[in-house]
Amino acid sequence: MQKRDDGRFHVETSKGTRFLTRTVFIAGGVGSFQPRTLRVDGIEKFLDTQLFYRVKSPAQFAGKNLVIIGGGDSALDWTLNFVQDGPHRAESVILMHRRDAFRAAPASVAKMRELCDAYEMQFVVGQASGFEEEGGRLTKLKITGSDGVTRIVPLDMLLCSSASARSSAIADWGLGVDRKQLVVDTEKFETTVPGIFAVGDINTYPARRSSSCPASRGRARRLRCRALRLPEKRILLQYTTTSPKLHKVLGVETPVFD
Repeated sequence: MQKRDDGRFHVETSKGTRFLTRTVFIAGGVGSFQPRTLRVDGIEKFLDTQLFYRVKSPAQFAGKNLVIIGGGDSALDWTLNFVQDGPHRAESVILMHRRDAFRAAPASVAKMRELCDAYEMQFVVGQASGFEEEGGRLTKLKITGSDGVTRIVPLDMLLCSSASARSSAIADWGLGVDRKQLVVDTEKFETTVPGIFAVGDINTYPARRSSSCPASRGRARRLRCRALRLPEKRILLQYTTTSPKLHKVLGVETPVFD
């Protein structure tokens, strides 16, 4: 991204798409999430045949002995999906996580523990430390616990549903940065460069609230004062989830809540 002499910004994506704009909204979150690959020598040769980092076709796990690695919402959601009755039910499911604590929704964790108590699945604390193969196929996974004991579990499929956030290149754009987050004016969430706003987890602010709304209001004031040359006027705050007016503009139906 480059700022032009006329105050506009020249922005180009990684795929070569170019934009010329007076305003930029950055919603970079905590970075781009990438699958956390297994650090087990040689296991990558089973990638996309028995080792998966994403679920593209749930049907391929049906009727299989499945080991799932992870402790977030994705790992728990897929665990429950493959354990419970349905077209994609696995023959057996073992969930493995490095610790007995989760980042997933409490209801999902409670359901998983309930299924373990009912002997519908297993949960193992530990990390993958090796594997066994037979006839060129992955047959067993070695899991080493915090107690130093290594257990061997049989499997047909291995799903690693764990991700890590990688820092964004936005930090190199010349904006004010504090601990990998963008410094903003919390009144309208404008960065240290006028015309560039930051919303969401890419910035930090004292009170956690929706930053996209103050940023939008800040941009609206700029348009009203500069482009329309009109005096400032209080702007009605509306949300796309509840505003019939915005629903009409977007061409969607207003939800009805019982």
